[in-house]
Amino acid sequence: MNSDLFDKEGFLTNIENWTPELAEDIATQESITLTAEHWALIELARDYYQTFDISPEMRPLVKQVKLKLGDKKGKSLYLLTLFPGSPAKLISKIAGLPKPPNCI
Repeated sequence: MNSDLFDKEGFLTNIENWTPELAEDIATQESITLTAEHWALIELARDYYQTFDISPEMRPLVKQVKLKLGDKKGKSLYLLTLFPGSPAKLISKIAGLPKPPNCI
């Protein structure tokens, strides 16, 4: 991957450079194999960003997932199974979005 596209934490410096292929590459670097469940969350995060002009933090992300994908998936444990560690941060990174506020 072209390191000029990323900041020191691995987030895209320009969201316009994002492509699904690049998402696959970023996910691979994070040891994640993207499935349809992953893609649903990536698309949801990108829609959230388009609507609110900010990457979703964990609580708003869980709330949005619950609203859009249902109660069963709208839980932090579900997100952690797909994006271990820091789901909001990983989803944003793979979705080509800026790092969410308050994410370490």
